[in-house]
Amino acid sequence: MENFIYSINATLPIFLVMILGWWLKKIHFLSDEFVTVADKLVFKVALPVLVFQDIAEANLSEDFDWKFVLFCFLGTCVFFGLTWIFAEVFIQDKSLIGSFVQGCFRGSAAILGIAFAENIYGNSGLVPMMIVASIPLFNIFSVVVLIRSANAGETDKKTLIKKTLKGIVTNPIIIGIFAGIPFALFEVQFPVIVSKAMTSVANMSTPLALVAIGAGFSTGAALAKWKLTAVASVIKLVLIPGFFLPLAIVMGFRNEELVALLILTGAPTTVSSYIMAKNMGNDGDLASGIVVLTTLLSSVTLTIIIFVLKSCAYI
Repeated sequence: MENFIYSINATLPIFLVMILGWWLKKIHFLSDEFVTVADKLVFKVALPVLVFQDIAEANLSEDFDWKFVLFCFLGTCVFFGLTWIFAEVFIQDKSLIGSFVQGCFRGSAAILGIAFAENIYGNSGLVPMMIVASIPLFNIFSVVVLIRSANAGETDKKTLIKKTLKGIVTNPIIIGIFAGIPFALFEVQFPVIVSKAMTSVANMSTPLALVAIGAGFSTGAALAKWKLTAVASVIKLVLIPGFFLPLAIVMGFRNEELVALLILTGAPTTVSSYIMAKNMGNDGDLASGIVVLTTLLSSVTLTIIIFVLKSCAYI
């Protein structure tokens, strides 16, 4: 019961902020222009600062576990690749693939991960290491699949490769990731003033993105794609953790390691997936629908998984 209440407390507030955005738009307190500007602000400023700070302030030398990092790295590659192959085979409208694939594999690891670990163990455990191993891949893979989906009708392979490479190099989030790596490697300590300023900007990304998702959410458009939304939610919350967590247990991962891997594989789809999809010419309605549904259902799926892991004395 305690785990269920915590899961509800971790996910329901996110859903409620989305509802607030939807209601404010419904009563015309927020405009379409606000949603557009908020999306751009999050995508081009707040999220890049967030990922830069996450990477730059990560301690790469302390308790570095190559086996764990490699599992996170390879696991992310595998479930991204399998999801993309599945989408290419079964989704006829290729313009929907980017939003679908990103919704399936990109969880809210950075936002929920440390909170979950601290709730269970009193410290962040190996979650920061998981973030370093996987979050850059989340963003790089997302950019690649979103560019490919946005240019689904492109037949000239050379032009498509050019657009993809340009999209990766100029993507604000990718720039934030690679800009943060030297600071992490050389363990650069930011002055308190700079650190607090970055934290303020970074903290703006999630609530603003949630309000924008709610304000931009179209019930009719989302319901029209309910099948893809449901399939993506099952893949994200059930199939991926159902495959990788037993594999992790067989490989000997326990306690803090398993909690970090649970967040990596079973967390609801991150709100930034909607921002990226919409700003990169993909289907925002499908992306927002997946965020809403996975957020709503994750309190149940995460609770069940935690209960099973605890019952089997794995965490």
